Amino acid sequence: MKFIAEFIGTFLLVAVVIGSGIMAENLSGGNVAIALLGNTIPTGAILFVIIKMFDSVSGAHFNPAVSLVFWLRKELGAGDFYKYILLQIGGGLMAVLLVHYIFEIELFQLSNNVRGEIPLLVSEILATFGLVSTILFVRKNDAPSVAMAVALFITAGYWFTSSTSFANPAVTISRNFTDTFTGIAPVSTLYFLGGQLIGCLIGYKIFQLFENNNQN
Repeated sequence: MKFIAEFIGTFLLVAVVIGSGIMAENLSGGNVAIALLGNTIPTGAILFVIIKMFDSVSGAHFNPAVSLVFWLRKELGAGDFYKYILLQIGGGLMAVLLVHYIFEIELFQLSNNVRGEIPLLVSEILATFGLVSTILFVRKNDAPSVAMAVALFITAGYWFTSSTSFANPAVTISRNFTDTFTGIAPVSTLYFLGGQLIGCLIGYKIFQLFENNNQN
């Protein structure tokens, strides 16, 4: 069931990110700030919901960067780690197709939204470091609050990072295939994925420092 949970959770996350982006752009009358707000609130809301739904089933990762951290911590086996990543990416891609269908737009698209290079990589380092740190520290100090903490961090991240805080390789890959408000052009993707990997590892290492210090 944990594999199904990771698929469904990532599917719902990507569906909300892309679907709310389309709806926000349609209704905002060209006001990008309003459109971004209309994208932010649903994303934070669905993160809270899906983590509460599936935390006890799969750990509610829905994110290869999060799965990598738990594999490094030896809380996720290698076999499960690879399956989680495949199902997260698969769930995200399936969501893209369904959202395009329900909004009656072309099913198969490739984004033309070039989002930048090195500054966006740094932004994603910050975003993913913040997300991983939020999960690890809140899980240690107040485990029942992880869902709320993650939802609030990503809600804030939409606005304080120049990349709007993707912080998730599966979501990033999925957003290559929608030429809508939340899309990201493939040419920008390497910068985002690189930043997410680096930020993930920094968050993991800093948490390790705190753990080791507490044990001494």
